Amino acid sequence: MTNQMIIVCNGDTSASIMPTVIFGSSGLAVDFEVNLFFVPGGAKWLLKGEIEKLGTPKGLPNPLELFNTILDLGGHVTLCELSLPNKDIDPKDLRDERIKIGGVPELLMDTETEGTTHTYVF
Repeated sequence: MTNQMIIVCNGDTSASIMPTVIFGSSGLAVDFEVNLFFVPGGAKWLLKGEIEKLGTPKGLPNPLELFNTILDLGGHVTLCELSLPNKDIDPKDLRDERIKIGGVPELLMDTETEGTTHTYVF
């Protein structure tokens, strides 16, 4: 039985990306399968150079290190396909080649499990 986390990033401020990467890395630490899904509102965080602009917020972990750790430990990161036309995103501008482009139906089908699924939206 697999426990899964779906974390949806829906905002372009640090108030959205910080809990997304903190929850994501924490989920991996307790052996959950982690799926980050970035809708158009949070799409900018998947572009080269955007997370770097945050630096390390006072009293918080470095968001870029957390993001990279999530990918390195096998977390899944998906950019909603609607973000491409909505935000004029070219896939070559994504920060990492492991980022997938997909829709909500695929996310839901990929995360179907007999275990528990925890969903968070930031």
